[in-house]
Amino acid sequence: MDDVMICRCEEVTESEIRKAIQAGAHSMADVKRRTGAGMGLCQGRTCCRLVSGIICQETGKTPAELMPDTVRPPVRPVAIGCLLNPGVK
Repeated sequence: MDDVMICRCEEVTESEIRKAIQAGAHSMADVKRRTGAGMGLCQGRTCCRLVSGIICQETGKTPAELMPDTVRPPVRPVAIGCLLNPGVK
């Protein structure tokens, strides 16, 4: 079960995340630094909740006690014109 892929973008497994937490990573930012989970194309949008759940299981913290993860801008640059006029490419 520990071979379950949690972060598909960076190919980080549940066992890698649990090992990082046991080594002292007690926030999403810590886990991200140690494993790379949440640093792929989706910027954690796919795996963040799973990683947070594992942190809560391992540390006994509630989700409200965890520091929120940093939100990053889109991975690919977006032209301002696309934002102002979504119908035009």
